[in-house]
Amino acid sequence: MKTDQKLYTMKEALIFSQRIAQLSKALWKSIEKDWQQWIKPYDLNINEHHILMIAYHLKGASISEIAKFGVMHVSTAFNFSKKLEERGYLVFSKKVEDKRNTYIELTEKGNDTLTKILEDFDPETNSVFQGTLPLKEFYGKFPENMEIMAILRNIYGKDFIDIFETSLKNIEVDFIEENDRLVKRD
Repeated sequence: MKTDQKLYTMKEALIFSQRIAQLSKALWKSIEKDWQQWIKPYDLNINEHHILMIAYHLKGASISEIAKFGVMHVSTAFNFSKKLEERGYLVFSKKVEDKRNTYIELTEKGNDTLTKILEDFDPETNSVFQGTLPLKEFYGKFPENMEIMAILRNIYGKDFIDIFETSLKNIEVDFIEENDRLVKRD
């Protein structure tokens, strides 16, 4: 057996790549619409909301961490963070031991706004969530997306997935459900 033998054919590679591209684009279109509708009352765009979420879950983060975990260019992370600072949601700082990097942290106003956004989440208006309900009904659980997470781990690294998992754990710990609504724990 040859050791340089490929595990795939060119046709398989092309079909897989096209399938994942088309599925991702269609899914993103729905996610984008749902996300924009969710945060619209707060006059935020998706990048701004994502930055607030990352800063919350990392308990402060460098601009390069925001860019990495937000899957955005460093200049995009910086420019949108600056806008959030101007609105009073974030504060910029430098660490004594690390003068090269700029760090951001949520202000009280930023934390309160993000909490309100999370508490206002309505699964009834989320088409992607609604699209998974037949699977939940049939299998008794939501899709776990392990294959997608494995692909992303191979692309972005273990740190990316670890932060992703931490963010989900933080929501699990920081929020409770009361009367079919999320409420931040005291």
